[in-house]
Amino acid sequence: MQRCLDSSRHGGHNSSQGTEPVNPEGNSTVIFEREGVFIHLNTEELEDQDSLISGFLRIVDKDGETFVDYKPLEDTVDPSNMLCACKDSSSVVEWTQRPHRPVDQPLSYETEWDMVNTVSFKRKVHSNGEGVSNHLNERTKWAFSFNVADLRSVTVKCEGWSYLVFCLRDDTTLPALHFHQGGSQAFLDGLRKSVQLGESPEDENVLLVGSYNKAFSQSFENLLDDTNYGLVQKFKKDPYTATLGGFSKVTNYFFDAFRHSESECQQRPTEEMADLLGELIPGLEINQQEEPGFEVITRVDLGPRPEVHRSGPVMLEDWAKHQDSEGRVSNVPHLKHLIFKGGLCHAVRKEAWKFLLGYYPWDSTYEERKNLQKRKTDEYFRMKLQWKSVSEEQEKRNSRLRDYKSLIEKDVNRTDRNNKFYEGLENPGLILLHDILMTYCMYDFDLGYVQGMSDLLSPVLYVLENEVDAFWCFVSFMDQMHENFEEQMQGMKAQLVHLSTLLRLLDLAFWNYLEAQDSGYLYFCFRWLLIRFKRELHFQDVLRLWEVMWTGLPCQNVHLLVCCAILDSEKHKIMDRHYGFNEILKHINELSMKLDIEEVLIKSEAIYMQIRNCKDLPPSVSEILGLNTVSHSSALDPTQEYGVLESPHNSPRPQHRRDQDFSNGHGLLQETSHSRWKDTFIS
Repeated sequence: MQRCLDSSRHGGHNSSQGTEPVNPEGNSTVIFEREGVFIHLNTEELEDQDSLISGFLRIVDKDGETFVDYKPLEDTVDPSNMLCACKDSSSVVEWTQRPHRPVDQPLSYETEWDMVNTVSFKRKVHSNGEGVSNHLNERTKWAFSFNVADLRSVTVKCEGWSYLVFCLRDDTTLPALHFHQGGSQAFLDGLRKSVQLGESPEDENVLLVGSYNKAFSQSFENLLDDTNYGLVQKFKKDPYTATLGGFSKVTNYFFDAFRHSESECQQRPTEEMADLLGELIPGLEINQQEEPGFEVITRVDLGPRPEVHRSGPVMLEDWAKHQDSEGRVSNVPHLKHLIFKGGLCHAVRKEAWKFLLGYYPWDSTYEERKNLQKRKTDEYFRMKLQWKSVSEEQEKRNSRLRDYKSLIEKDVNRTDRNNKFYEGLENPGLILLHDILMTYCMYDFDLGYVQGMSDLLSPVLYVLENEVDAFWCFVSFMDQMHENFEEQMQGMKAQLVHLSTLLRLLDLAFWNYLEAQDSGYLYFCFRWLLIRFKRELHFQDVLRLWEVMWTGLPCQNVHLLVCCAILDSEKHKIMDRHYGFNEILKHINELSMKLDIEEVLIKSEAIYMQIRNCKDLPPSVSEILGLNTVSHSSALDPTQEYGVLESPHNSPRPQHRRDQDFSNGHGLLQETSHSRWKDTFIS
């Protein structure tokens, strides 16, 4: 698609995109604004200044709805009513602008340097526009405003500069807006935050508009919900589908399509739906014969599944008993076993998570931890200063930083907003969430930020309630999860293959059924693995699951056993009801927020013990769970079933190595080759 879009997304003057929240009373946010956008009154007399109307263009989010507003510059000095160009012509929006005001109080650990621009909207109703005409003159009559939900298409053309023509769903065509000084691409980027833009098959200069599905606004990406598009067309038009963030929403996407266009999905062959995933998710095609350690598993007698019981959480007094007078934690294997069997009470989490995630060494003293915090605090704020001190001019020349920043701002604003720690406008928790993620981009710029990382940070910050501690614990967590977010998705491929191997061992008949439905690679479990069940469980249950998994017990890759436990509970329903590819996706998606975490943990542990007790265990399964490295003679005491395993994915790196890594501000992750994450947008 060839268009004359300006090469600079942020060139020119008085232009901004993805700006700060404005007018808390009105719940308004300016997404894009630019001065010096022109309407040509007479295209043949461009030399005559009277033939040009210079105006101010904005995209504003107001109470969950997005508006495009254009106002001639002369009219911005004296606020007045502005006729909305939408279906309801009697709807009038009053535009007022308030002066910039500084943030009254710093909401982070250091003084914020932001200025908040506030814009308020006041809606008035007039009958057929009466009461408005008195305010219109030769210039102000060109002002217009419309809800993006009423937008049908955008025509993009070039006459030495780019200009855009909006066509509404009621066939209204608005005056062309000319971007003499650039900014059209930035405007379209801002528009894409609220609607889906796809090239028209009839005219490459026309972008067709499809609205995002509001019901899934809290998922990784708001999804296209336009019944005029078929399911395959939805995928092809979704600019994020070819990215990791896009695949993380596949289950939500199919569920949405199934619910709103059930007959359409049923008409599509199962093979086509399954092949679609492989075509649209580059790099995730799985060839088991090429995977290391692949092994054909025949039916194995696992024996009976033992009964398992869980205990209560570790309380403050239990935690204190495992510390000596200088603060060293004693009998760590026994303490980890207690955490594995019952989790932690919330009062213990703030301290215990620092040990479980490897931020604090288990054998460190109070004094050593105090000195460690001082070093890490200095190190953190040095990295934070790097992005805080970037000027607007520098940012214009750093597209990667702009992309990271834009994506972080978008994701932070929709992460766990129902949690009191993050709810409301200008919430300190949201500011800390944003700052930590931006600083992580400085820590690991190769990876930067990928959708889903905010979900991993949110519970950590919630528990620790400290910016610096949360950052370094998040770094440790990302050391474990890093491969999930890499562009080549090798980590995700390996996990899906391993999960398929385990499921074949546990229930070959169920796996054969899934394979017959083109679901043998368990793509519907992708989101479970990507962010460790963060979107499947209630918030408090996520805390319990994560701290149990961080113990490294009872084996490595315990999260795969959690997947097996959930699928084991659902297999009869799936097979008895003869679910096909689409129904399986829909059913798995509907399990979200309906899982009982204690039941899942009990079944996961029972499955582990059943596998461990098998005498003819396939070598590939032993390798996946790390059973070859577990010494059964190292039982903690006669009442315990297994010893402690420090798996490569769950155990922290040695502290002296971690200090060396952190001191250079880059970390061990830079010792490996990381591919830059590339978002794919429709150009």
